[in-house]
Amino acid sequence: MANQFSTGVRNAIVDIIETTIGTSPTMEIRTGAMPANAAAAATGTVIATIIMPSDWLGAAVGGVKTMLGTWQDASADATGTAGYFRIITAGTCHHQGTATATGGGGDMTIDNPALVAGQVFNVTSFSYTAGGA
Repeated sequence: MANQFSTGVRNAIVDIIETTIGTSPTMEIRTGAMPANAAAAATGTVIATIIMPSDWLGAAVGGVKTMLGTWQDASADATGTAGYFRIITAGTCHHQGTATATGGGGDMTIDNPALVAGQVFNVTSFSYTAGGA
């Protein structure tokens, strides 16, 4: 039997993610395959770096938190194809996931996975969804 939670519990689960990670984390967009876990050393090359807004996720609704504000790198760091992202504060990676164009099935949707150094890069969709509905 699967665990089920009230909407209040599901909202609290996803709200704690932003609280734990903190305000204005850094997001790195990297080439290649994602490491085995968030504690493992990063792989690939950083092709874009985003300083996320101070309040980077909206209030949880129905167990879901979605991105707030603009997540953008006005000048990509390097040329390459996005493979994954890492969300970092104080040198600690708190979350990593795949990054793909719309319809690509990634954990985060981006405007263009094939970056050229100096181009504008945008995250177009990102959310956390608590299980147990």
